[in-house]
Amino acid sequence: MLTFLMVLDAIISLGLIASILGQEAKAGGMGGMDGGSDTVFSGKARGMDALLARVTVILAIIFAVITIIIAKMVS
Repeated sequence: MLTFLMVLDAIISLGLIASILGQEAKAGGMGGMDGGSDTVFSGKARGMDALLARVTVILAIIFAVITIIIAKMVS
């Protein structure tokens, strides 16, 4: 069971990395933090970006839960 969870955790982590890298950049790095018109928090994601944002959140939650379960099983 532990081996299965560890393999599943690794697969989910790869999916999480892919979903993060697949998203478009929201702003030009720290340059968007100056309060200009194109800030990090402006606008809503649409289309593929919105889907990838949802997938990222779901995979992150699943990854965290499985990692905690693995940690409890090992200790």
